[in-house]
Amino acid sequence: MKIENSVALVTGANRGIGLAFARELLNRGARKVYAAARDPASITLPGVHALRLDVNRPEEVASAVAQAGDVTLLINNAGIAQPGGFLADDSEEVARRIFETNFFSMLRMSKAFAPVLKGNGGGALLNVLSVASWVNGGELAAYSASKSAAWSLTNSLRNELLAQQTQVLGLHMAYVDTDLTRGFDVPKTSPEKIVQRALDGLEAGHDEVLADALTVMVKNGMTAARPSYLQPLG
Repeated sequence: MKIENSVALVTGANRGIGLAFARELLNRGARKVYAAARDPASITLPGVHALRLDVNRPEEVASAVAQAGDVTLLINNAGIAQPGGFLADDSEEVARRIFETNFFSMLRMSKAFAPVLKGNGGGALLNVLSVASWVNGGELAAYSASKSAAWSLTNSLRNELLAQQTQVLGLHMAYVDTDLTRGFDVPKTSPEKIVQRALDGLEAGHDEVLADALTVMVKNGMTAARPSYLQPLG
């Protein structure tokens, strides 16, 4: 898919990777960029169309479809995380809340906009995933599980949307320098580099982008004698 002259909608576009996506889409000549966030006043990037959207509210998703019927590229970026393992006292509550945003809202948005993409010639769907789709060390247990589920969802959507010629791309990366990883003392990649690699992959027609060296190493180690998902990340 070509970015130039496309019409994109980015969820969670007020900061971090979402903001970087919105900015880079404009730089690459997108005709229109809908920058979606729960509070549209938090969208300050010039040139985008701010859109009120809480991805956990079906009525706001329906409103977004009504307002953005010209979309040719949907970027499911909105996501949350919380430190903690599955043996913590509140793990069930935490897991339900994280899955609601990281998995069910991605499913909700994809279902809602699939007919829009079809009506506009197929277009593309880009799901922001993670190296945590494959590795779960327990530090972000529910987040990792939700990204595993989102990876499976992405793989299913790729097959289900093939008939309508919608490209589906899964973006995997490790630590990105955003608010989400502020408390982690680890090497991080800038959101701008992650987004550039993601959009390069989209325009090249790829199904999957591994956006940093750690992610490539983990993916390549999936079939090792002692696979990477059995080892600590890093």
